[in-house]
Amino acid sequence: MSTPDREPGLAALWTALGSLWGLFVEDASLTLGILVWLVVAAFALPALGLRDAWGELVLFVLLGLVLLENVRRNASARGPRPRRRPALPE
Repeated sequence: MSTPDREPGLAALWTALGSLWGLFVEDASLTLGILVWLVVAAFALPALGLRDAWGELVLFVLLGLVLLENVRRNASARGPRPRRRPALPE
């Protein structure tokens, strides 16, 4: 195959992979944050001795913080929504 023949096929492959990624991962920073905290929970919490008594609570709180930060960032990126004023009676 020559190079011009491969480029459209490669572009189509990248487009398909990007669409597949978008189906499962809407926000990459949220996904990476969750994965980082799962790794922390798997390796750091047992090393600190927190896995048995506090591991679930620590993981829940950390994942909640990741979610709240993501919601805050997305809300501020969209900007404030305009308020609709009720129609005045005539």
